[in-house]
Amino acid sequence: MSQEKSDYVDDAEIDATLDDLPGDDTVEETVANLEANGFDVVVADSPDEALESIKSHVPSDVSVMNGHSTTLEEIGFVDYLTEGDHEWESLPDEIWSIDDDEQRQAARRESQTADYFLGGINAIAETGELVAADRSGSRIGAYPFAAENVVIVSGVNKIVPTLDDALDRLESVAYPLENERAKEAYGVESAIAKQLIFRQELEEGRTTVVLVREELGY
Repeated sequence: MSQEKSDYVDDAEIDATLDDLPGDDTVEETVANLEANGFDVVVADSPDEALESIKSHVPSDVSVMNGHSTTLEEIGFVDYLTEGDHEWESLPDEIWSIDDDEQRQAARRESQTADYFLGGINAIAETGELVAADRSGSRIGAYPFAAENVVIVSGVNKIVPTLDDALDRLESVAYPLENERAKEAYGVESAIAKQLIFRQELEEGRTTVVLVREELGY
C-alpha cells in the first residue's frame, strides 16, 4: 500500500514552514552539531545513495530489524531487507511469519535488541537533537539503549532550527500525516503516546544518522 505524503497531505493540516528543504549551510551546521553530540553522520545526495550507504555500513551475518518508516520504504530498504541479496538475518520476516499473536508480540519485543535497528525520525534540530514519537513504542524503543547499533534515516526536510521547532514539527507535520496513514492502514487513529528526545549518543559509533538531500517521509 502506498504511504507517500501526497496520499495524505490533502486530508491533513500541516505547518509547511517546518517541512522545507534547508540550504547547504544549514545542513552542514546540523551535521557538525549532530557529530558534536556523538552521532555519526552520513550525507547522501539521493535515496539510492542512502540505500547503498546502509548496505556498506551493516555487516554480514547480523540480525537486522526496522521500525515502521515511510523514509525506509522510499529509499528501498524495506523491500531490500525482505527480498534483496544480503546475508543479514531479517527479523521482520521471522516476526510476521508467526501466527500466534502472543508469540509474535514477544518476538517484536525481543527484536528491539537486534544487532542493527533501522528507522526514521520525526524532526532534527539544527542544534543536534533528534525527536521522534510513536503510538506503541515499537518504532523508537530500540533507539536509546536496546539495539546494539542504530541507523536513523531522514530527509533533510525534517531539519528545523531549534529543539522547540522540532517538537512543533512532530505535532504539526509528522503527527497529522501519520494519523491519516494510520486510519487508512489500521483503521485507528495514531497518537503521540511515547516520545523520545535523543540529545546525545554516548557510545562511540553506535548511532548513525543518514541524511538524504531530498524531501522524504513525514
